[in-house]
Amino acid sequence: MKIIAVIPARYASTRFPAKLMQDLGGKTVILRTYEAAVNTKLFDAVFVVTDSDLIYDEIRTHGGNVIRSIKEHESGSDRIAEAIENLDVDIVVNVQGDEPFIDAEPLAKVIEVFRNDLDKKVDLASLMREITNETDINNPNNVKVVVDQNEFALYFSRSVIPYPRDKSVGVRYLQHIGVYAFRKQALLDFYSLPMQSLEASEKLEQLRYLEFGKRIKMIETTHIGIGIDTPEDLEKARKMLKIES
Repeated sequence: MKIIAVIPARYASTRFPAKLMQDLGGKTVILRTYEAAVNTKLFDAVFVVTDSDLIYDEIRTHGGNVIRSIKEHESGSDRIAEAIENLDVDIVVNVQGDEPFIDAEPLAKVIEVFRNDLDKKVDLASLMREITNETDINNPNNVKVVVDQNEFALYFSRSVIPYPRDKSVGVRYLQHIGVYAFRKQALLDFYSLPMQSLEASEKLEQLRYLEFGKRIKMIETTHIGIGIDTPEDLEKARKMLKIES
């Protein structure tokens, strides 16, 4: 199997414009993320996919693999699908561009799903973690997932699922962690399929896969990504980098 990592990298960001080009210990955030993905040694190749000339030049100048997005896209899956359409690849792992402190273990777990999937029953693999704090459970920014007995996703929602009508049952709440590994064909299928009402309502692209019958294998983890969403996050990352060095 040929396995690659793709890092979607938009220049614009609602909460923190140009965050991927901010300095983080002498290197930009996006360059540190790219190098961290390469250093996991999990991938045959790592690519940045971007709509920005600045990001494109940043990666290319430092000898990295970068692909320029040609079209406007509504989702990360669309952007990745356009980029890998003509690449010789079997499995594509989506790495977040604003997470320079990449943990190799959760990425290895989603890749291992496909190594063990000899019958090719899995279209995508992703991560989930248990949450117990009521505020976290009720927060619509924390996407929840429910799974079947074999840990295939049944549904994702910003709402509380399952709804605790009977509080004595003691259900577990699982938060979706947005690390994905895709079969190439699943991405290409997504790219050609229209958005349906569930995805449009919840604003969750993974629902398009479910609505069209794709199977998403979920792996439980304790991993919590360290993303840079705000200037405050960037300052924390700079402090963390000093501690590590």
